[in-house]
Amino acid sequence: MSELIIERSGEVSILRLERAHRRNALGDALVAELQRALHANDDDDRVGASVVTGVAPGFCAGSDLKELGTMSLPEMIEHEARTARFCRGIAMLRKPVLAAVEGFALGGGFVFAASCDVVVTSRSARWHLPEVQIGWLPPWGLETLTNRVGLARARQLVWGARPFAGDEAARLGVADHVVDDGDALASAVTIGADLCRLPREAVASTKLYFATQAARNGEGGDHLASHLFRDDCRNPVAQATLKRFGVKP
Repeated sequence: MSELIIERSGEVSILRLERAHRRNALGDALVAELQRALHANDDDDRVGASVVTGVAPGFCAGSDLKELGTMSLPEMIEHEARTARFCRGIAMLRKPVLAAVEGFALGGGFVFAASCDVVVTSRSARWHLPEVQIGWLPPWGLETLTNRVGLARARQLVWGARPFAGDEAARLGVADHVVDDGDALASAVTIGADLCRLPREAVASTKLYFATQAARNGEGGDHLASHLFRDDCRNPVAQATLKRFGVKP
């Protein structure tokens, strides 16, 4: 069964994460579907931009903890590396990808949204990186976050002492636009349609220029974070968390 609903609004393709029973968490199957859909949109002359959103209750809760519970620690690390490659690849697509965030963007869902070219958030959406609190460094996406908000601010966000709402996400630079609750998708589609009216090649050139400037350390950063994540998973707090998820050593 598909975990992604694909719709169209003019030249804007809308990709809805359809995993409400898992809070739209990023399992392997969903990541593969998203990757196929975004690459198909990049090759489709009828599409000028993509908007990613989630069905209620929110945008994305990060990794699928139930799926992780079926894996060994090495398998979990490889799973996270596949998600990292997908999110890094968004920057290298020729057509803009927008995130429309309602409800929440947590953990990997936070970084997935921040990996998109334009982020629209509702005012009350809950943003949080909880990984450090449960024992480890987020295993990917830290270069993307740093490029968005700067080094010192990214460090504070990764420590993740508290969640914050959409207004704060926009103030910090995690999000680009903040709108009233319930309006994130419509606003993202409007912004996407505006981008579709610009010359396609010039939009692609602009996107790729800034992507190459921003992504120079992306793969290396994810590789380092993955190794640190693996080491963190040996500490007592992380071990207790992994045991609770059911992850095998």
